[in-house]
Amino acid sequence: MDKAYVAALSVAFLFLVHYLVGRAAAGGGKGRKRLPPSPLAIPFLGHLHLVKTPFHSALGRLAERHGPVFSLRMGCRRAVVVSSPECARACFTEHDMSFANRPRFESMRLVSFDGAMLSVSSYGPYWRTLRRVAAVQLLSAHRVACMSPVICAEVRAMVRRMARLAAGGAARVQLRRRLFELSLGVLMETIARTKTSRSEACAADTDVSPEASELTRISEEIMPYLGTANLWDYLPFLRWFDVFGVRNKLMAAVRWRDAFLRRLIDAERRRMDGDGDGEKKSMIAVLLSLQKSEPELYTDTMIMALCGDLFGAGTETTSVTTEWAMSLLLSHPEALKKAQAEIDAVVGNSRRLITADDVPRLGYLHCVINETLRMYPAAPLLLPHESAADCKVGGYDVPRGTLLIVNAYAIHRDPAVWEDPGSFLPERFEDGKAEGRLLMPFGMGRRKCPGETLALRTVGLVLATLLQCFDWDTVDGAEVDMTESGGLTMPRAVPLEAMCKPRAAMCDVLREL
Repeated sequence: MDKAYVAALSVAFLFLVHYLVGRAAAGGGKGRKRLPPSPLAIPFLGHLHLVKTPFHSALGRLAERHGPVFSLRMGCRRAVVVSSPECARACFTEHDMSFANRPRFESMRLVSFDGAMLSVSSYGPYWRTLRRVAAVQLLSAHRVACMSPVICAEVRAMVRRMARLAAGGAARVQLRRRLFELSLGVLMETIARTKTSRSEACAADTDVSPEASELTRISEEIMPYLGTANLWDYLPFLRWFDVFGVRNKLMAAVRWRDAFLRRLIDAERRRMDGDGDGEKKSMIAVLLSLQKSEPELYTDTMIMALCGDLFGAGTETTSVTTEWAMSLLLSHPEALKKAQAEIDAVVGNSRRLITADDVPRLGYLHCVINETLRMYPAAPLLLPHESAADCKVGGYDVPRGTLLIVNAYAIHRDPAVWEDPGSFLPERFEDGKAEGRLLMPFGMGRRKCPGETLALRTVGLVLATLLQCFDWDTVDGAEVDMTESGGLTMPRAVPLEAMCKPRAAMCDVLREL
């Protein structure tokens, strides 16, 4: 038989199988389910040809054509995308239990200690234990309040270095590097009671601590493969043959990260003396204390998974959010001046550095942060969920095992909810005017990020201190490039560079730091 004829028959057979499997998945035949509308699919690939970077923007464009609830077939997985506040609220209230699970992506399995991390573990007793430990022992409001001295110390150290850099006038700084290192410094101190080993003697803008450099490189190796748009997770043959070497790259980065975490845990284990109250202990010390009483539950793997989650989520969300806030303020000098005036009014004539106790009184600054989180949410597509049971969303049937993607970015920019949603208007949050409108940068429901309080406290103090200590301007008066990149946390496509100059009223304070 002619080879071309055999090949044609093979292709036809595969198309038939694809069609039948698709009908079965959609509930074809008697009792057919009412699935959400869907764009035209390609055999085998489904809608993967529609995956563009940034993915949240591509999904927003599809929602404009197909409605606030539509379905996609991502290779071997079926997904439903929600882009309206009403449907998102229903998913995380009425159907919160049904969507409490996380999908088992191969890439995430490789980097999460086989699903042991809080952010990706399956809903059940193990997840509830992790959540309780994180919420009560590690990230409670009281414990986060006790972290304020650590946050203040790291902010002062960053400002001191920037002041030295700008001692002769205005200096050009790249904020992303500095903000990431600050976030890491806070977490190193609170998680492992260890300071980053950055040299204070060197104030060069390119100088970072070895720990920040190491974690930055680890993050750069891992993060590109963890987004919802990672094709490697949806096409099994890419994993079978792995022609791009994704598995090897991920495993190399994971080994590097695990060695970093083991060093911290082993160091804390060696210096634990068992005294001191829980508030003064590092997070690792708290977990090692729990390990003594329940070693079969609080294993080293569990401790590494929790610490890995804290480092992975805490550094990125905080630094990215602060960088976007500064980008928006530089693009709107009048808002920057208004925020500075508020800070000056709260601190008064005492000529001192702003403290964590002052930040709650900065109403306009909080409006700036809320508006930043609305326009550039820390996780634009949140983390994906998976339905554990059949349910209905927006009047459509969502079968068990369907991937749920909630487009927080699109929800926050819904013109039916937010007037002029593409404009930076912090005033929209003044006097409770935005009350009742869905804002979900850290998720919603039982799988909401437990680190929200720490993130907001850090962002508030960092942003307030930067505005109090320095006058800011763009480089050469150019417009700020606001292009977004893809990924879990939606960083800027181009790191923010700006000109900073010590404010005249703060020069004496900065010299004393």
